Amino acid sequence: MAVSPSPEAASRKLADVLRNLASERAASLDRLFQFLAIPSISTDPTYHRACLEAADWCANTLREIGFAARVERTDGKPMVVGHWRTDGGAPFHVLFYGHYDVQPPDPLEQWTVPPFQPHLAADPKHGEVIVARGASDDKGQVMTFLEACRAWAAVHGRLPVDVSVLLEGEEESGSPSLPDFLARHGEELKADVCLVCDTGQWDADTPAITAFLRGLAFSEISVTGPSRDLHSGLYGGPAQNPIRVLAELLAAMRDDSAKITLPGFYDDVVIPSPAQLAQWHDLGFDVAAFLGEIGLAVPAGEQDATLLEQLWSRPTVEINGIVGGYTGPGTKTVIPVQATAKLSFRLVPNQQPDKILDGLHQFVAGRLPSDCGVTFAGEGGSPAVGFDTSSPPFEAAATALEAEWGKPPVIIGCGASIPIVEAFSSGLGMDAMLVGFALEDDRIHSPNEKYNVKSFTKGAKSWARILGELAAIRADGRS
Repeated sequence: MAVSPSPEAASRKLADVLRNLASERAASLDRLFQFLAIPSISTDPTYHRACLEAADWCANTLREIGFAARVERTDGKPMVVGHWRTDGGAPFHVLFYGHYDVQPPDPLEQWTVPPFQPHLAADPKHGEVIVARGASDDKGQVMTFLEACRAWAAVHGRLPVDVSVLLEGEEESGSPSLPDFLARHGEELKADVCLVCDTGQWDADTPAITAFLRGLAFSEISVTGPSRDLHSGLYGGPAQNPIRVLAELLAAMRDDSAKITLPGFYDDVVIPSPAQLAQWHDLGFDVAAFLGEIGLAVPAGEQDATLLEQLWSRPTVEINGIVGGYTGPGTKTVIPVQATAKLSFRLVPNQQPDKILDGLHQFVAGRLPSDCGVTFAGEGGSPAVGFDTSSPPFEAAATALEAEWGKPPVIIGCGASIPIVEAFSSGLGMDAMLVGFALEDDRIHSPNEKYNVKSFTKGAKSWARILGELAAIRADGRS
């Protein structure tokens, strides 16, 4: 068994690291701004070269810290892989996962400054904030971890645990290259636990550990009707209109109580225990503030579920985009050949994407008029996933977060999906620990995305503490 340093010695080592992070604040922000200035939009082929630039930037940054790092090409955007291994191996080994790609910044006219010209701004609620596309999702979050590693290496010449890093370039576009990459390189990435910083805090002063994620399924549905665009005066009435047919299909997917009507949709849904529901109730979640911040007031999900239940334990279907016919200026009285909608399903534990998509196909087939056709494209997804919060890594992270923030972390769920987390769990048998420092009002995926400077600086200090706590797991027998 490894010999654990005395608590006093461990505390002194950590204090030196925290002092380094404080002294390097300006330099760390400069590095983050360099990263944010790269328009690495994975879903738009126009920005493929920028994604390559971002991957190279990440690999070079890892090398500066002391990692052995490389850019691994794929059929899509490259992966960045880095390893820090001590001589003989440290008692504990972690894999850190993040992504360097970002969402498109549209609509550009709603940004106060260009989205890839990062800057500091004064926020009346949060003080100093970093504004840029990717500031919160996920470049700022990635840099909290890398800056913690940089500080440990600068002060002590090594990291307290062995660390591998995987930075993906297609998280925002469905991770299409991920399955093949893991099939080829999964064994290289295996560790005691995966650390993910793509989630958030409970509030600006309270840390959180995310214990479960909803899954995801997605589809693009196209309804076709006449053989060509038609004059609505000559054909309006007798001719099927694909836009109307598609709109009716979409509207029928939810009933008046917001329940999903697809066949078998709820077959595998597990209801949270009374104890779990009581814990969520005790969080004192402010529904009015949550919706009010985005200009809404009334929860639109299932009427017999609280808002937290809607987000964390209930599945849903959402229409993410719809197009058909003439959408230019002025009027064009046309019945179009085709109408298309993009759908996403958020899934809860035990639901399988393939079964949900099969239910969608059955639903559409049973309601499609005889003169219309339908095709489905771009389908895929990943199941929901949960973790054991009583395991030693979770306990170590909770201890570290409480030390930094002055209060224990809240154990929460997340309505979003991180496909690679499920892939690590099912494919590599590796649990993940989701610790993030984003806030609900960071406006991720929206114009004027921001990341609090407090989230960035205390996030880096939190990771520095977590690495120190993880180093003690095997040494003191917590394995």
